[in-house]
Amino acid sequence: MSEVSAQQVKDLREKTGAGFMDCKTALRESSGDLDGAVRYLRERGLAAAAKKAGRATAEGVIGSYIHAGGKIGVIIEVNCETDFVARTDDFQGFVRNLAMQVAAARPLYVSREEIPAEEIERERAIYAAQAAQSGKPPQVIAKMVEGKVDKYAAEVCLLDQDYVKEPGKAIRQVVADAIGKLGENISVRRFMRFQLGEGIDQSKGDDGAPQP
Repeated sequence: MSEVSAQQVKDLREKTGAGFMDCKTALRESSGDLDGAVRYLRERGLAAAAKKAGRATAEGVIGSYIHAGGKIGVIIEVNCETDFVARTDDFQGFVRNLAMQVAAARPLYVSREEIPAEEIERERAIYAAQAAQSGKPPQVIAKMVEGKVDKYAAEVCLLDQDYVKEPGKAIRQVVADAIGKLGENISVRRFMRFQLGEGIDQSKGDDGAPQP
């Protein structure tokens, strides 16, 4: 294992929020490579998140975000274990980033488990009809369909979406990183996204009457 400098440790701590000794160990294990050290800490964070997953999250905050000059608004509830963590700047910033994600990426659900079974079956039927036109063997078509269903779920479920601030990283990983950093279990409970004029029939007036 190579020796690391105090500046390397400082840079890694600022990037990840991990403790001094954890950063030092990660840099040694990755031979001083910063990206490798970040990956090492994330893997440890995931392990820590798994251990905390069963702990109750009765505290937290309801955060909000307003975008595009007041035309898009998001309210989101994110839970943690203690009020102390809920009031920290790190947690508040984390919640705000999630609200910004909802505003930008338009998820419909928190996780795949929330998608109604009939919706999944409807999408599966559409993809099956499309795939059937390819003329490929049934087993290949089945894989194609399930792949498209998984892609659909990743698009409409917040936890499976790509993080808009860091493409290639799923929101699920962002939550796991926050758990490792803050030392408490964290769960996204619910959200609501509003867009000005959404659902209004533009062909009718305010009183519902058709426009001339």
